[in-house]
Amino acid sequence: MLSPTASWSLQAPLQDVLLLVARIFPGAVFWQSGRTKVDGWQLNDTALYLFQEEYRLPLIDPVIAAALATIGEHLLPVMLLLGLATRLGALGLLVMTLVIQLLVYPSAWATHGTWAVPLLLLLLHGGGRLSLDHLISRWLHPVSTPRALHCTPAR
Repeated sequence: MLSPTASWSLQAPLQDVLLLVARIFPGAVFWQSGRTKVDGWQLNDTALYLFQEEYRLPLIDPVIAAALATIGEHLLPVMLLLGLATRLGALGLLVMTLVIQLLVYPSAWATHGTWAVPLLLLLLHGGGRLSLDHLISRWLHPVSTPRALHCTPAR
């Protein structure tokens, strides 16, 4: 049995790796989806057709919906991969997941659940220590070392 100290020392690195995996996998799914919607820097005809004929989102023009989804599917996964504004990126992809679930493919709940669970984890815990968020946080809020550690012993 591991001692409490050994258990704690394993927990933090494991959590960081799990948060990294939680950033990579849903990010990859959305990135690949975004890549299928463009030719170069332009929306392709297939993407426009899908938003006009198959997805048919209410209250938004299909061309605008296609453009917004494509931008989101490119920008938000990069944010997740880098761990930059991780919670915001996860929230954006979670909203996209909910729209897809509720308005486009309601019977695909199992697939959408596999996207939503890691995104919810990232919303709760952030990107972890293997993220730019962590580096920026350390830069903005450096940890001060107690003075006692800087004192030299008396002779």
